[in-house]
Amino acid sequence: MPPKEPPRRRVPGPARPRSGASGSGRSGARPPTRRPRPAPGRTTARGGTPRSLRLGSPRPRLRLVSLGLTLVMLAFVARLLQVQAVDASAYAAKAEKNRYLEYTVAAERGEITDRKGVALATSVDAHNITADPKMFTPEDSKAPDAPQQAAALLAPILGKDVDELVKKLSAPGSRYTVLAYRQTPQVWKQIKDLKSVFAEKAYEDKAKGGPGANVLAGVLQVPTTKRVYPNGDLAAGILGFVSADGKGGGGLESQLNEELAGEDGKIRYAQAGGRRVPTAGGSEIPAVPGSDIELTIDRDIQWAAQKAISDQVEKSKADRGYVIVQNTRTGELLAMANAPGYDPNDLSQVTSASLGNAALQDVYEPGSTSKVMSMAAVLEEKAATPGTHVTVPNRLHRGDRLFKDDVDHPTWYLTLNGVLAKSSNIGTILATGQLGKTQAESNQVLYSYLRKFGLGSKTGLGYPGESPGLLAHPKDWSTSQQYTIPFGQGLSLNAVQAASVYSTIANGGVRIAPTLVRGAKGSDGRFAPAEPPAENRVVSEKTAKTLATMLESVVDDREGTGTKAAIPGYRVAGKTGTANRVDPVRGVYKGYTASFAGFAPADNPQVTVYCAIQNPTKGSYFGGQICGPIYKQVMEFALKTLQTPPSGSEPPRLPVSFKPGE
Repeated sequence: MPPKEPPRRRVPGPARPRSGASGSGRSGARPPTRRPRPAPGRTTARGGTPRSLRLGSPRPRLRLVSLGLTLVMLAFVARLLQVQAVDASAYAAKAEKNRYLEYTVAAERGEITDRKGVALATSVDAHNITADPKMFTPEDSKAPDAPQQAAALLAPILGKDVDELVKKLSAPGSRYTVLAYRQTPQVWKQIKDLKSVFAEKAYEDKAKGGPGANVLAGVLQVPTTKRVYPNGDLAAGILGFVSADGKGGGGLESQLNEELAGEDGKIRYAQAGGRRVPTAGGSEIPAVPGSDIELTIDRDIQWAAQKAISDQVEKSKADRGYVIVQNTRTGELLAMANAPGYDPNDLSQVTSASLGNAALQDVYEPGSTSKVMSMAAVLEEKAATPGTHVTVPNRLHRGDRLFKDDVDHPTWYLTLNGVLAKSSNIGTILATGQLGKTQAESNQVLYSYLRKFGLGSKTGLGYPGESPGLLAHPKDWSTSQQYTIPFGQGLSLNAVQAASVYSTIANGGVRIAPTLVRGAKGSDGRFAPAEPPAENRVVSEKTAKTLATMLESVVDDREGTGTKAAIPGYRVAGKTGTANRVDPVRGVYKGYTASFAGFAPADNPQVTVYCAIQNPTKGSYFGGQICGPIYKQVMEFALKTLQTPPSGSEPPRLPVSFKPGE
């Protein structure tokens, strides 16, 4: 019996019309609608036939997304408008501040030369070592302690303190700081070499995935100049020095700083990573170099004077000394030497006592070199002549004192010329006592001549720190001063004033104010001569010539005190001086000031030389003994340098003494 077929499962579906249904009584009826087949595994909640899935409309969601994007875009547009329109200038300024650097370009300082154009002070290329502190922050340098590392590397090269450099490199908000001024090219080369090494290491480290730290990237340089003095300590007292900030710190460097300095320029440029961006634009105001100053000083004569006084100060174990050389016809100073001096190229070992120009700043009692003014007054007032007899006792009582000469002697019978030749204090007191009917009148007359010779006033050089000396009015002279001032005690002057007195006699009685500057050459190359110095007549030409002849007796006559100053072939006029010295610390007389002053040739004066030594403690302290030889040495050199011909005649040799009863 064949097997039965399994019953077929009815699959629900649309009802099909029964056969013959069309013929039934329900014509026009619609066939039943076919329902969609549910997806496999899905049933309705009630297990019946599944419902159809309807998707929501996307339009609301699209509207929300569009609205959100619109709001975001509006925010961006608003911010963009704020940055580019409202706050554009502020942001641009911030960007430029961070991107651009501006620094001053120092003007090249003018040269100082001697009268022949030989450089005494000049400038050479140098570098200001600078830094951008922002590049030492951890963010820019990629190192947490970049300032400390950089300072440790730079301190020994720059000679600076590590802590000082760290402070500068760590300055908050700063984009520019100067680490060291005016460093040599060699110093900058050392720093550049170090920068190159660290830059290479940073590159290699970054290639290996490291931070690429470079602690020296922010070290930069600005070209500038450095002041140098090619001749070392030569004329340092005149020239002065330039301080670290490039300004004159003393001497002519300070006095003429405005002319020498010129006008600084400015450079502004964009930088990135410590390097200049050449295509980013910038601006530059060029510096205007300073003027070159030409002095009246002759370098060779200055050298001779400085060597002579330095050797004698050392030999005499003295405190200091000065030598002045002056052109008698023009007032120009050919040399102004001080000892001891200093080297302005290296101020690290210099003491305050050695700085400055002692020849203009020291004041002291001149002693017997001052007697030439007393004699000029006596001759000009016709109170006596060179041959007037003057009886000089061993002691002279005046006021409340007994006066004496530098040596004990029997009564001397001297002419007025002899009083000057033998430098007699007593003879000078007696001669100046004839200037008036009373001592008070004599004092007033003498005072007027001292003033005309320039005492009590500055020389006219305008030199920083110059002292005018001390000369009280006659009404303030003490009893003893009335008699000591005629022979050079009780008044004070400086070395240039003393030299000017003798140049006045050599110039026929006309005083020409001393000068140090001949002129200046500006950036345009034109030379502008200095203003002519002031002139005034002090005594007549006749008196000056007579006095010059009397001064020859000091050097030429065997009884004179200045025989060591004689120069073969030249007639020499001069005067010795040995004065009690006021101790500047204790304010009492202690030690001596030795000096010698004179000019040559006496018959046609061209050059004045003055020498003074303060407090010689070894050997002689007499001016004729220790300053006379210096005068001779310097005068001989100056006459040869200036090619001055020898004298063409012999000195007249005025009488020094007389016999009683004649």
